[in-house]
Amino acid sequence: MDLEKPEIFHPPVKRSITIAAHQTSISLEPLFWDLLKDAAEQRGLPLNALVARIDVERIAAAQPPGLATAIRLWLTNDLLGKITQAD
Repeated sequence: MDLEKPEIFHPPVKRSITIAAHQTSISLEPLFWDLLKDAAEQRGLPLNALVARIDVERIAAAQPPGLATAIRLWLTNDLLGKITQAD
């Protein structure tokens, strides 16, 4: 991730991605796009593949949130897991 101070109060940016051969668009703030790209790179996955994994987990939830919300929650949970492991 680019460690220069990002503009965290930037409105969401809509991007198109393909999940399971279906085109969709997702609106996320640039900070979350950066975190998502980093998470995909760390796992050696294309961005679309990581989003597809998150989507599968989202759909399996008792009350599935929207995809953008699921991505934000997944990224937060991923970061919290890293913090816990570092302690």
